[in-house]
Amino acid sequence: MPIFIPTNYETTIEWRNESTQKPPQQAVYRQESNARSILKNAYANTATVWTGDFHNAKQVLVAIKKQLHKAKTKPATDIQTAFHTHRMRQAQNSRIVNMLAVEIGTGFSLDLPRAPIIADALADVYGTPNNQAFLLPLNLLLGFIGAHEWHKKGVYIPALNTEIHVPFGVFSPLRGEYLDLIAQAPLPPNCQTAFDIGTGSGVIATLLARKGVPHITATDTNPRAITCAESNIRRLGFADAVHIENTDLFPQERADLIVCNPPWLPAKPTSAIESALYDPDNAMLKSFLNGVKNHLNENGEAWLIMSDLAEHLHLRKADFLAQCFQTASLSLIDVSHTAPKHRKAYDNEDPLAFARRQETTFLYRLKTV
Repeated sequence: MPIFIPTNYETTIEWRNESTQKPPQQAVYRQESNARSILKNAYANTATVWTGDFHNAKQVLVAIKKQLHKAKTKPATDIQTAFHTHRMRQAQNSRIVNMLAVEIGTGFSLDLPRAPIIADALADVYGTPNNQAFLLPLNLLLGFIGAHEWHKKGVYIPALNTEIHVPFGVFSPLRGEYLDLIAQAPLPPNCQTAFDIGTGSGVIATLLARKGVPHITATDTNPRAITCAESNIRRLGFADAVHIENTDLFPQERADLIVCNPPWLPAKPTSAIESALYDPDNAMLKSFLNGVKNHLNENGEAWLIMSDLAEHLHLRKADFLAQCFQTASLSLIDVSHTAPKHRKAYDNEDPLAFARRQETTFLYRLKTV
């Protein structure tokens, strides 16, 4: 349901955001302003709508982020607290940053001096152009524009030797190490059917088809992900092998192989895209493992791709997965692992660098007991 907020022109206008953040209480239009004034408004739960030069607005946004980055926080007393403090600060800063907005006109237009043409980028996110104006955080708009360029360019996947194209709102497979583990793992004997649970971009389903599995069902509930997966699979020539199904976790049938790359961290997501990263109380992980027995063919395998970052952050105990396997009546066939290769693993400025440096990504091959 659209959310409308009052403005200083004694009208109301729709406020759009992709996160679970509460909308501002009101919005004020300003042709020029500075970081200090915008922050003051933001802390008073008031959004500033920029009506001046677009490039000046981007510079002010950078200044706002610098001010927030300078803010000091108390050192955490333990690792788990450090993680939750980091997440809380991320959420708070994101809400403040999103208080600098622009007005999007009909047809996804942006009537500001030196503003880029944004219609294609917003159509990538929202589909049909709007008939009414709405407000959008500038930081989010820049994210849409960047995501649109990446969508067109694609993300190169070494395991496939080609690009996957991923729009905003769908988790991008930038961490290729887990795909390498899947590419190298031997398929179960005479593997004819497979499920890709939570397919996202469709990259795992595509990889399984490339490995020779003739019948694959990929599931997801995110409409953007379903559209994205269908596009990638069709473009790469595997539409006959892969069927996309809008369902939560498992299809009704059984399969010789079931693959899942669930969110790796048991924490609450703050936006739809974060649902690919955060899994409150390990709900999806446990539901997947507990459902495998009812959907796996005899002599079949379930593959779980999981990082141990949560263990290093003290969000899960070291024996948690082993206990989950036992509860779900699953036993381990084999496990392979690799070190992360993504940028954050080597970023000393990252507040969680101490844990990321120790992280390992695993592929667990499981069978029913």
